[in-house]
Amino acid sequence: MFSIRLNASAIFSSATKAQSLHQAYRSFSSTSAIMSTIQDAIVKDHRELEQYYKEVVNSNDHDHQQRFGNQFTWELARHSVGEELVVYPAFEKYIGNRGKAMADNDRQEHHQVKELLKQFQNMKAEQPEFVPKIKEIWGLLSEHIKEEEEKDMPALAAALQDHKDESEKLARSFGRTKAFVPSRSHPSAGENPPFETVMGLLTAPFDHVADIFRKFPDKTVSPNPSTK
Repeated sequence: MFSIRLNASAIFSSATKAQSLHQAYRSFSSTSAIMSTIQDAIVKDHRELEQYYKEVVNSNDHDHQQRFGNQFTWELARHSVGEELVVYPAFEKYIGNRGKAMADNDRQEHHQVKELLKQFQNMKAEQPEFVPKIKEIWGLLSEHIKEEEEKDMPALAAALQDHKDESEKLARSFGRTKAFVPSRSHPSAGENPPFETVMGLLTAPFDHVADIFRKFPDKTVSPNPSTK
């Protein structure tokens, strides 16, 4: 009897995973149809992060701040690793030495932000350091975002003009990658593959399970990464 129950549980688990992957694939296809270029994808994330940040600092309600603080952490962690695994290698591949310098600089800036995010993600909104810490993060992140949008991404867009459909492919890859990477900050993983990739595969499942018990803005738990 125990064996039968165990097998049934394993089958159910496998079926659930298969269904989730199928739903994720459908969501990626839908998202890629709307988001045509990698520059569009990056800018969209940046605007969302800015909105989550504003929701935290412009509110005095601790529950509201906690939910959007969790959302900010969730999106920033995934966005950062997605850039490091998809976008920065594209800088190096298509822009050459200048692209490598851009990528190296961006990785260094990411590490600074990750260190601060690791501190913030474990805070409660009731703590007096909560809002000052996210403001400190945004101080660095906003400068990084400005540089990416005004210099880095336009340079990549120009370099991809002779590579038909590559920007769209990068956007799809970026979306798929974000669904399977950690949703919390892990600075010790570094910012360079393959080490970051290995660490991500190890830590992502734990992050995603823990997200189930966290509050998010839609009054539910654990946002579905396949829809972002």
